[in-house]
Amino acid sequence: MDIRKELEKAGIKTSKNIYRNLPASVLIEQSLAAGDGILASNGALVVKTGERTGRSPNDKFIAEEPSIKDQIAWGKVNVKCPPEQFDRLLKKSYDHLNGRDIYVFDGFAGGDPRYRLAVRVITDTIWHALFANTLFIRPTTQELENFAPGFTVMGCGSLKADPQTDGTKSSAFVGVSFEKKINLVVGSMYGGEIKKSIFTIMNYLMPQQNVFPMHCSANVGKGGDAALFFGLSGTGKTTLSADPNRRLIGDDEHGWSDQGIFNFEGGCYAKVIKLSAEAEPQIFNAIRFGSLLENVVVDPGTRLIDYNSDAITENTRATYPVEHIPNCVIPGVGGHPKNVFFLTCDAFGVLPPIAKLTPAMASYHFLSGFTAKLAGTESGVTEPQPTFSTCFGAPFMPLQPTKYAEMLAHCLSKHQTNCWLVNTGWSGGPVGTGKRMKIAITRALLTAALDGNLEKSKFTADPIFNILVPDSCPGVPAEVLAPKNTWADKAAYDKKSGELAAMFAKNFEQYKSYASKEIQEAGPKA
Repeated sequence: MDIRKELEKAGIKTSKNIYRNLPASVLIEQSLAAGDGILASNGALVVKTGERTGRSPNDKFIAEEPSIKDQIAWGKVNVKCPPEQFDRLLKKSYDHLNGRDIYVFDGFAGGDPRYRLAVRVITDTIWHALFANTLFIRPTTQELENFAPGFTVMGCGSLKADPQTDGTKSSAFVGVSFEKKINLVVGSMYGGEIKKSIFTIMNYLMPQQNVFPMHCSANVGKGGDAALFFGLSGTGKTTLSADPNRRLIGDDEHGWSDQGIFNFEGGCYAKVIKLSAEAEPQIFNAIRFGSLLENVVVDPGTRLIDYNSDAITENTRATYPVEHIPNCVIPGVGGHPKNVFFLTCDAFGVLPPIAKLTPAMASYHFLSGFTAKLAGTESGVTEPQPTFSTCFGAPFMPLQPTKYAEMLAHCLSKHQTNCWLVNTGWSGGPVGTGKRMKIAITRALLTAALDGNLEKSKFTADPIFNILVPDSCPGVPAEVLAPKNTWADKAAYDKKSGELAAMFAKNFEQYKSYASKEIQEAGPKA
């Protein structure tokens, strides 16, 4: 295959070099030579993403094309873009790449060959090619020879959109054309835009093949029991799925088919603020040569990384191939999960550290998707903010939420899967008063749920939130299980829990027209 001819046919008539699927070592070498990064003491390439250190949700669009316009859940998340505007920005991107060195990564999204998507990433930024190399599934030599892209990401982070001439909201534009099978990333160097663009595309394509796409991490026990961990960025998906006693399937994006679960990706994208070898040894040791670090602070003399520093952003990130995690599952596939965990970062500090959910409760909390946006994950977010994100991944779900909720309910029922709500946020008070839940406590609770011991406990329905709270758990102080007991001011707890319950009720108003009475009654008592 002549990659130059393919790109010229697409509109990129570069007269310079085209580098396709270079190994990580070469990409790192070229990045260093170009002055695009430095090598940390652990061997990882450290780069800065510039003014945008998180996703830009207000600059994300979907081209309103005839074949898809009636399928998309248009609104604040899925914003319409005239096809003509997309075409203008696409041409602008082609013109930007013409005459430049171009880096191409060809690979796959989807560990199950039956459902995988052939992904092509085109960029003029060397480390963006390394990002793709570590995040997506790398092809074999034979697969590369016969490669035909199913979707292309055009990464033009150094190109700025012009609101006056391009009709954009800012200098950034992240847009997808499902008819052209192209995703544009303009004006943002943040690597996460490339990753989440493909996830959004998979969330559109997979339901057409009866595969439930999920914003979750996954691992499997020694006995083959798989588990899923749903949650938005910063809630603990990566941390909690990297368990030394279980094998990692993937840390963020998966599909659930009639044969089991499979990872969409070939790598991990971990948030590393306050990362330590003691608390998260698997992740800490996975960040080495071949990995990419975004926006971390490095001592210029020793090249040592200060993981505690948020001088650039709190949203410091690391990419690494899944193979860097000991005992990972290759290829990233597993059986039907025995347990599903909804991870919520409760900034109010009123939810219990773990609670069991009935099927109706699971549907209610999946549609609600309560958590807190953590500082740095999105542009403009500087402190934790309570939010509701449908399906624990609303920014990446193009279809109606009911479609994903129906698929979850079907999978849970068909495979008799347990479902749990886990608070990885605050205890003893809200942000500023209480303390963040200790990882050791969360891990002990998860272990008890995974090995079946937690099910032996007596469960009591929370009087406000209506979820089933265990009275005891091995290795966990009983007072921690009941959040009110951790508050010094019990009246303040009652007030704050009432506020959150009211927020749940208000948010769920949008689902009342199609949610059953049983699901509606499974929520908090406002």
